[in-house]
Amino acid sequence: MIRYALTCDAGHDFEGWFGASTDYDDQAARGLLQCPVCGSAAVRKQIMAPAVAGTKARGEPEASPRMREMMMQAMGAVRAHVEENFDYVGDAFAREARAIHEGASEARGIYGEATPAEVRALKEDGVQVAPMPPAPPKKEDMN
Repeated sequence: MIRYALTCDAGHDFEGWFGASTDYDDQAARGLLQCPVCGSAAVRKQIMAPAVAGTKARGEPEASPRMREMMMQAMGAVRAHVEENFDYVGDAFAREARAIHEGASEARGIYGEATPAEVRALKEDGVQVAPMPPAPPKKEDMN
């Protein structure tokens, strides 16, 4: 796995993990990368210093494999809870979220798909939205 420090055009910093160095370029070219904060698809790599074996670690310690596994399980539990308890509204998410916010539709938890522009517009209008944790990789897709 390769970890890249990424940033979006709104200045949000985050990281992405990729199976190979070419995976980032492929996903970026197909428009599959989005900022987890604002949903922007204008994502690019940040300049990173190479990791050199034997140098002193600085800053926050790297998460242990056990800690990473616990985080993945927690994200999976959040996703499962949303899928089991919220209404799936598909690509009508932005419209339905706005209707709930304005009181024109029944207040309830929903999830679905929205474009980065729709997410930005919702946030600018004070509608609380958050990205879903990613679905866990399928075993057949793993190395």
